[in-house]
Amino acid sequence: MTKTISHWVDNKEFAGTGSATAPVTNPATGAVTGQVALATVEDARVVIDAAAAAFPAWRDTALAKRTQVLVRFRELLNERKGELAEIITAEHGKVVSDALGEVSRGQEVVEFA
Repeated sequence: MTKTISHWVDNKEFAGTGSATAPVTNPATGAVTGQVALATVEDARVVIDAAAAAFPAWRDTALAKRTQVLVRFRELLNERKGELAEIITAEHGKVVSDALGEVSRGQEVVEFA
């Protein structure tokens, strides 16, 4: 059975209203490894509205707390660096060493933020 990658909103999976999907293929083998749900305009609006509604609370959160959240996110990236590199390799066909570099560059962006 192939997994379907759904949308994400308000800290949970969101199936959306559309039924269209697109295949996810491993570029190294050409094998279909899953399906990704394609969003409708209405789905995009739900996600955009949820993000806009969440922004004031994040904006008003103390700088120290926001910093803690970003530091923990960076730690999670580091803890799962190998797993993330494997995902990048499976989805984009990069060699693992190059994918590890991509994760490291992402960590640098989080550190900058």
